[in-house]
Amino acid sequence: MPENKRIVAYADANIDLGGNRVVLEPRSFAKMLDALDIQRSDVVLDIGCGLGYSAAILAHMADAVVAVEEIETLARDAEAALADQGIDNAVVIAGPLAKGAAKHGPYDVICVEGAVEQMPDEILAQLKEDGRILAIFAQGAVGEARLGRMVDGKVSWNAMFNAGAPVLPGFETERQFAL
Repeated sequence: MPENKRIVAYADANIDLGGNRVVLEPRSFAKMLDALDIQRSDVVLDIGCGLGYSAAILAHMADAVVAVEEIETLARDAEAALADQGIDNAVVIAGPLAKGAAKHGPYDVICVEGAVEQMPDEILAQLKEDGRILAIFAQGAVGEARLGRMVDGKVSWNAMFNAGAPVLPGFETERQFAL
């Protein structure tokens, strides 16, 4: 957490990191973790890890975590924070969020730390058969957290709870011009 925001770290609100990025409010993040049912043997892809808080929590629950962060300064800070905490089963990769980290997959679990308007096929292709994915689908002012499960090569989604977050870069619906 940025030093100037640590006092509100567990407030019931998303914490702004700048660049339309946030640390998800604790209640929503906890509900996401509960729904994902992460096992000690799972390999997790954490998309949009920000300063590394989510990756650190996931690393205590899973076998390994690959965290992707698009903003290079956040990625560097996340990697340093994980090292400072002695977390050796998580790595941070600087790169486009919507690309994920296919090189290290497929994953048992994908956790998306922000809202999506559409889920890129490139991300879904990184999920193992019977794997779980959770994201907040933007629907106006309030989004809907949905849990997906890969079955027979397709993801089936179920609504879980309402939550809000900014739409992550690369997860926007392409706007098309129409007359």
